Amino acid sequence: MKFGASKYLWTGLTAVVFIYTAVVTVRNLITIVRVNSRISRLEEQYDLYRGRIDQDSTLLERLNYDEYLEQYAREKFHMQKSDEYIYIVE
Repeated sequence: MKFGASKYLWTGLTAVVFIYTAVVTVRNLITIVRVNSRISRLEEQYDLYRGRIDQDSTLLERLNYDEYLEQYAREKFHMQKSDEYIYIVE
């Protein structure tokens, strides 16, 4: 009789260990999926901001030239020379 009870005890412990391992594995898989999703979103943001930085760097380099600075000021800020009139058409 003692052998039968021992058999059920080991079977129960094995089942508990198996269930615990399965739960931990599923939790780890869920965490991996979430982290990979977050990494993908961050890589997309990185590409977006890298593009903006490149555009701004190009603009900054171009603004070092007086001719472009004057053109930029006229287009963006509607600035004018003292002897001319400006008309904004939208």
